[in-house]
Amino acid sequence: MTAVQHAPPPGPPPGPPAGQQAGGPPARTGSGPVLPGGPAERAEPATGVRRLFPRTLAGQVRAMTVLVVLALGAVLVTSWVAVDNARDGVRVIGHDAGPQVVATGDLYFQLTNMDAQLANALMVGRAQGLGVNRDAALQQYDDSRLKAGAALLQASKLADEPTEERTARATLDALARYERLAGQALLLDQNSAHAPGPPSDAVIEKYQAATDLMKLDLLPKAYNLTLDNGTLVRHTYENKHDAVLNGRIWVALTGLLLIVLLGGLQLYLAVRYRRLLNPLLALATLVTLVLTVMSWSMLSSQASHLSKAKHDGFDSILALSRARAIGNSANADQTRFLLDPKRADTYEQLFLDKSQSLLYLKADNLAQYSSGVQQGLEPGRKEILGFFGAEFGGTGLPGQRAALDKVLNDYRTFQRDDHAMRQLVASGRRSQAIAARTSTNGRDYATYDTSLGKLIAIHSDVFKDAVAKGDDGTKGWNLVIPGAGLVIVVLVLIGVRPRLAEYR
Repeated sequence: MTAVQHAPPPGPPPGPPAGQQAGGPPARTGSGPVLPGGPAERAEPATGVRRLFPRTLAGQVRAMTVLVVLALGAVLVTSWVAVDNARDGVRVIGHDAGPQVVATGDLYFQLTNMDAQLANALMVGRAQGLGVNRDAALQQYDDSRLKAGAALLQASKLADEPTEERTARATLDALARYERLAGQALLLDQNSAHAPGPPSDAVIEKYQAATDLMKLDLLPKAYNLTLDNGTLVRHTYENKHDAVLNGRIWVALTGLLLIVLLGGLQLYLAVRYRRLLNPLLALATLVTLVLTVMSWSMLSSQASHLSKAKHDGFDSILALSRARAIGNSANADQTRFLLDPKRADTYEQLFLDKSQSLLYLKADNLAQYSSGVQQGLEPGRKEILGFFGAEFGGTGLPGQRAALDKVLNDYRTFQRDDHAMRQLVASGRRSQAIAARTSTNGRDYATYDTSLGKLIAIHSDVFKDAVAKGDDGTKGWNLVIPGAGLVIVVLVLIGVRPRLAEYR
């Protein structure tokens, strides 16, 4: 019997055994090790938020490196902006608006001195042998006139708003009108050789017009100029000082963030690559820490220098310069009291008002005030009001309290001389009062004014020292910031390069 061979049923051709590829070795089965980034790692699909993060070790290292570089950029930008704010604040307060405002504040003193010297020249006439003579008074008048004009020009340059420009122009116009009236009074007085004391009625009339213009128009405008320009310095200080302090905080925060990211990258590489330490990343972390600490310290010092220049320097200089001008005007009121008997009561009241603005004591009249000054400035006094009040409660600069005590003692002498002069007038001895005014009184006032100038000089030295330290504090930081940034980024890139090279 012949066997019949049946054809195999239709179907796919026979292939290699299960788990084996054709023409190749048998496939591996089980859960053997898989290389990082291999097929098994890529096979797992990412879902949700995980799709935003790299799934390979190389991608994760690159992403962390990018974050480190971005944080480094934030550190560099915040440091640069903070340093620029510190530098700009020192420039405005110490070199630009600040000195110009101080010079503008001196305008008030020069104007009051012009009127004071005009009164002296008219009172002494052609008399010789007095403590003040006409020629010397006119020379001081001309000196103050030139300085006042220079201060007004500075104020015009500093004006950056239409209202300030108009005030500067109006002050210049008022000064020209005052000089015209003063010249007319001097010309009329020159034609009449009178004894020391009140000149002719015609001269008095011209002088009254001039001094009224000074008191009611020129001096208020000059003071407004100082206030307006001082506002620029105050706003600049407030903005820049706050910006430096805020910048210091941002530098610290961004520096801390960069340190955390560098530490995280260091830890990640240590865990995934079995490395204990990456020396270059550790060095980059150390450089970041040093940069952050140095930036914090430098910005703190700059904020301190700005504060010292503004409060212990600029503010005190401006206030004491104002006090000096008011004292000079009060000194001139003594001359006006003798020069113009018809307005003697007015000038006496003005003298009292100006004295109380310098050193306030409760008093109903000048006699009570004079008595209070002699008795109320005893050592150990707890409080002083007026322009000297802020100085009395000052910050304790070296030599400040001793200089203030000298000012107060000389001020007491100045007030005692004034009281004695008025007593002579009240007793009918006007000629003796004029002689005292031009000799003893004048010398004692000059002593007081010199003492006040020395106190101003203390604050001026503090101002200059703070500005100089502010200038020095930011020197070189234009190179330090980018230089440190370049070092850090190079260290980071070289530090991660060997790990990334393993995936090439």
